[in-house]
Amino acid sequence: MTELRLLTFPAEYPIKVVGRAGSLMRAEIDAILLRHAPDLDANRTSERYSENGNYLSISYTIVAQSAAQVTALAAELAAQPHVLFVI
Repeated sequence: MTELRLLTFPAEYPIKVVGRAGSLMRAEIDAILLRHAPDLDANRTSERYSENGNYLSISYTIVAQSAAQVTALAAELAAQPHVLFVI
């Protein structure tokens, strides 16, 4: 049996956003991240395009201050029309 462990905040929290590649996608997602995590370190982000360049995966690691912050961030990201899923 595995033990369920809750996060203790502040905590490093990885977030991956996958969506349809487009000229505005990265800028829109970055703006949302900065609204929710203004101390975002650009060195802790990476991106990868799909083989055909149709999809973009962007990975971020933020320092989350609360579960409410993470929930609000994920909800706003998921509501974007270019975003297919948030992990």
